[in-house]
Amino acid sequence: MAKMIISQDTPSYKINKNIYGHFSEHLGRCIYEGLFVGEGSPIPNKNGMRTDVVDALKAMNIPVLRWPGGCFADEYHWMDGIGPREKRKKMINTHWGGVVEDNSFGTHEFFELISQLDGCEPYICGNLGSGTVREMQEWVEYITFDGLSPMAQLREENGQKDPWKIKYWGVGNENWGCGGNMTPDYYANEYKRYATYCRNFGGNRLYKIACGPNVADYNWTEVLMREAGWQMNGLSLHYYTIPTGNWGKKGSATDFTEEEYFKTMRSTMRMDELITKHSTIMDKYDPMKRVGLMVDEWGIWTDVEPGTNPGFLYQQNSLRDALIASVNFDIFNKHADRVQMANIAQTINVLQAVILTDGEKMLLTPTYHAFKMYAAHHDATLLPMHFTSPDFTFGDAKPAEPPRRSPRSEESDTIPAVWGTASENEAGDVNITLTNIDHLNAHEFTIELRGADEIKSVAAEILTADKVTSHNTFDAKENVTVKKYDGCVIKGGNITVKLEPKSLVLIQVNQ
Repeated sequence: MAKMIISQDTPSYKINKNIYGHFSEHLGRCIYEGLFVGEGSPIPNKNGMRTDVVDALKAMNIPVLRWPGGCFADEYHWMDGIGPREKRKKMINTHWGGVVEDNSFGTHEFFELISQLDGCEPYICGNLGSGTVREMQEWVEYITFDGLSPMAQLREENGQKDPWKIKYWGVGNENWGCGGNMTPDYYANEYKRYATYCRNFGGNRLYKIACGPNVADYNWTEVLMREAGWQMNGLSLHYYTIPTGNWGKKGSATDFTEEEYFKTMRSTMRMDELITKHSTIMDKYDPMKRVGLMVDEWGIWTDVEPGTNPGFLYQQNSLRDALIASVNFDIFNKHADRVQMANIAQTINVLQAVILTDGEKMLLTPTYHAFKMYAAHHDATLLPMHFTSPDFTFGDAKPAEPPRRSPRSEESDTIPAVWGTASENEAGDVNITLTNIDHLNAHEFTIELRGADEIKSVAAEILTADKVTSHNTFDAKENVTVKKYDGCVIKGGNITVKLEPKSLVLIQVNQ
């Protein structure tokens, strides 16, 4: 049995709860039908926000929500989304399906949603690509100014006398691509200009987030940190896990081979390399780590479900996706000294969603359950973990009941099978999450809590299923769900745990 040491006597960095953040764009059925159905809908709602979805997100402790995009953000003109809905301008959503956007969900609706989500912070991404400095400046004023001004008066005329509070403000999105196809030098100058006019009104203080690199564009990070690092609070990073590595044919969300599963898990682990290398550049210009790295788009991106609009990016969600989420969580937590936020793409009905809806029907995906389990680490102190992971090697084992097996590849490759995070919350409770991505073999550990008081009891729960392709449907909503787990016990003053194949385990320690 392998040994795992968790150092409770040498606590590390605080895990920012916003690492478990979310992203909702005007894309497909994420906003409309997913979050917002309108006051006249037969689907139960409060002020237009569908009740079942809001309740589920609150139960998951959603900490921050990014809006309105995404690529949509740099074509979004916020004044089109205020005032009486019947008078709002309509636009073509050129990025996502070419459908008509009627702007019935705008600034007021977004802050209504935030208010219903109890403790969730708003994160707005402003339009730098096709907008103007004045437009972004006035949006900040409209939201936050408390006093006599044209924008404050307009806000009051639209039914909101008191200003809202907002901390996180993105100055453009993917400006290296859909946000304007800019060079890093050009964007750095634009960022400084726009950020200058994103004012702090009254007691509201903006945490300004610059558009960061596309995956491994380290030159972008170098230029932005050198030229504009002093004027930013955060720098974004986007990286998606593509199962096949081919953007033209990404692979299915639920019908994949053993080899495709292995390569997908290997691909998602690249996040660690990306954060390490970008952080090294940031350290050069910001050794005190004042600027946060914000991974504000991440997740698995597969082909859409057959028969759906390809521009709506609707995909199913399997056990594989929950394991992808947990591995990424562990990577973000490992880098908690620099990573201050991450936002999975996207909250509902789009890409690696935590919730799927179909009219009045709703289901929770495996990824939802991973988020809820990891809520134990929100704002907790990271505890160092020392262990050697068993190998997960493709091509060596012959499973009894694998996913649909592909022809044997001549290539044999190895990645770590076991991932984990340990933390201590303000009450002194220790929570440990462990993931075994090996879909064939169980792995057992003895966990020693160094510097801990006597362990009085442990409780555990597990997320797993028959296959890594297992997923929830509207007719079978609990194919993949969390259950109590008895494979974790106290023995000889330590904790022994058996990690079942393809599983995520949460251990809660009472001292």
